[in-house]
Amino acid sequence: MSLIRVRAYAKAAHFGPTILITAISFALARQLWWEGPAYVIAFTIFLGQLIIGWSNDIYDYGDDLKHARLNKPLVAGTITVEQLRKATFILLPIAIIANVIGPLGLKGGLVYLLGVGCGIAYNFYFKFSPLSPLPYALACAALPASIFYATDRTPPMWVLAAGSMLGVAFHFLNVIKDLAHDRESGIGGLPQRLGKAGSSVIALVLIALTVVVFLNSPVSQDLSSIKLFK
Repeated sequence: MSLIRVRAYAKAAHFGPTILITAISFALARQLWWEGPAYVIAFTIFLGQLIIGWSNDIYDYGDDLKHARLNKPLVAGTITVEQLRKATFILLPIAIIANVIGPLGLKGGLVYLLGVGCGIAYNFYFKFSPLSPLPYALACAALPASIFYATDRTPPMWVLAAGSMLGVAFHFLNVIKDLAHDRESGIGGLPQRLGKAGSSVIALVLIALTVVVFLNSPVSQDLSSIKLFK
């Protein structure tokens, strides 16, 4: 496989967000466990994110073509829909097996796969619904929860709340740049219905609430104690 083809598959997976989520999962797994399992957990999380990204580009191909989004590999022609669909169907069972038999364990793996399912459900259904933030809220809580469950710990409510709020905030901010095109295509998620101003306000409020939750969390209090002690 050529380097150009590899880059196309990576770009079709929305590589920036995929790597960000993978890095977050590695950092959290390393904090709760140690580097050995953390690398494997990050890899299995990465596989799930590939499925979400690829399914998104496959489903959006017609709309991306209509709006001449040449930054998308399928529109640019560096890979075909058939090639990406084949790669997705090959990777799907691998990702499922890797997550449930890997360090995440059955419980953690299933919780993370619930998040992957939410991402796919958004691609095919929720992006057209006023309930579009729901998959983001669930998926971004499921990610940290799966790692806590992998270490036989109950995920703290503040972690779940922070994850959900940041996920929904990202949803609103991510949609803003394509609002006009989305509306032309009949995509009627909550950000498209509220518009740029409303979406921006909600995103900022959610980010502010996340900061408040973190500052009142045990982690923040522990850091403050260390600072005061020094």
